[in-house]
Amino acid sequence: MLYYHPNTLFAHKRKPQMGTSTSSTLSLLSIILFLSLSWAVSDSDSINGAFLQCLSTHSQSSHPINAVLYTPDNSSYSSVLETYIRNLRFNTSTTPKPRLIITATHESHIQVAIICSKKHGLQMKIRSGGHDYEGVSYVSEVPFFILDMFNLRSISVDIEDETAWVQAGATLGEIYYRIAEKSKTHGFPAGVCPTVGAGGHFSGGGYGNMMRKYGLSVDNIVDAELVDVNGRILNRKSMGEDLFWAITGGGGASYGVIVSYKIKLVKVPETVTVFRVARTLEQNATDIVYQWQQVADKVDDGLFIRLTMDVVNGSRSGEKTVRATFLSLFLGSLDTLLNIMDENLPELGLQTSDCTEMSWAESVLFWTNFATGTPVEALLDRNPQVLTHLKRKSDYLKKPIPKAGLEGIWKKMIELQTPAMTFNPYGGKMAEISPSATPFPHRAGNLCKIQYATNWDEDGSEAAERYINLTRQLYSYMTPFVSKSPREAFLNYRDLDLGINHNGKNSYLEGRVYGIKYFKKNFDRLVYIKTKVDPGNFFRNEQSIPTLPY
Repeated sequence: MLYYHPNTLFAHKRKPQMGTSTSSTLSLLSIILFLSLSWAVSDSDSINGAFLQCLSTHSQSSHPINAVLYTPDNSSYSSVLETYIRNLRFNTSTTPKPRLIITATHESHIQVAIICSKKHGLQMKIRSGGHDYEGVSYVSEVPFFILDMFNLRSISVDIEDETAWVQAGATLGEIYYRIAEKSKTHGFPAGVCPTVGAGGHFSGGGYGNMMRKYGLSVDNIVDAELVDVNGRILNRKSMGEDLFWAITGGGGASYGVIVSYKIKLVKVPETVTVFRVARTLEQNATDIVYQWQQVADKVDDGLFIRLTMDVVNGSRSGEKTVRATFLSLFLGSLDTLLNIMDENLPELGLQTSDCTEMSWAESVLFWTNFATGTPVEALLDRNPQVLTHLKRKSDYLKKPIPKAGLEGIWKKMIELQTPAMTFNPYGGKMAEISPSATPFPHRAGNLCKIQYATNWDEDGSEAAERYINLTRQLYSYMTPFVSKSPREAFLNYRDLDLGINHNGKNSYLEGRVYGIKYFKKNFDRLVYIKTKVDPGNFFRNEQSIPTLPY
């Protein structure tokens, strides 16, 4: 290390010549900066080396961890990191990168990662499928590593018991395929995107197009395996009902590492019916959307009609219009569906030719925009159909928006052009389950959940800021129509605009800002459980559940 004597630096302090004082100051600043950088690099290397040594020391000989470690020096590091980045906003040269990636293949790898992370102060990010909309599972502003769960993806289906054990790294598509492999009359009420990882989806209260019939994914979970802050592997019995409750809708990454969930399968008919019908403003979309609001949460529980509104080219050159797309799954026959639609939403004018009968597994592909007739093996593909830059936000609608309100929304959407909105209807089973049964509180009293969605292809921070701002403008415009005190939000539609936790002395107050929006009255119980099972706040991220401040 270079050594500088202070007398050398200030030799001419008493009789400075023109410019000497400034020159000396700049020299001193340069030296300080050089030393600071040297120490920072040295400190970083020291932490990395000690962390790697710790992992190796504690690794089981039967399951050596070295085989699943990827540092930036490893030729596969970039591909392992980028394979499960599902939002291109967080795949740039300036995005903070992990010091290390551990692609766990055994529970002992998780245990060792926790032990060594605690000892050496590296933050742990837990990634199952990489679909966190804000990249929270694989990005951090502090030194961190990723515990990647994609190798832990086993699925064990027991049709006689009507259950399945599902590891956190399994995708929803893989789960649906393995269920369909065993039975044509069983399914599971989770998301419609096949590449989403089970760990984050389930623990955050993930939903799908059977929620009006069977509730959320978490309403159908009966057991779990988790590695806690002390490295213990716990199941529902050994972790206790409080912790089990917290990880079924409160976000598992605040409490431990979810290894697997035991899910309860649900019955589906051998044949279901789907349709996708679009109408523009010129095709009476306003009246149809208005009527959809009156019936979507009240019709037959087996009918789910998602409504998506976006801006498209109008019939006249240079003009824009709003398109309303109605995408549906009905757990029954085509004839029965047509009768229900004629009675409840005749304005749509649904025809036999608009509808298709198929198996439940095939309906998942239809909902993901695969061509009709695509083999169900496509559910096993882990590569998303579309990979883009995106921003998402959420809201809850308690009562129908009047027609004048809808017309104002259309005008605003045409002004902004890019952001779209999706309305997902509630009612049915969702209205029957207590808001405190799981941490997910959005039950009776909700007409639908709203997702604001903006996608773009341009790279760069300027483009990102522009499109994010467009999304925020539409969200702001919707304020008079949606829930209030709090303005509610959905955890799995992660939105850092709602608040960021810096996990310092104000952690509880920062956490309460977004926590009340996501969990309402359940937030206090989540904080109590967090304080009990992880008092040192080891499991933390930008929107984790905080501990009590006292």
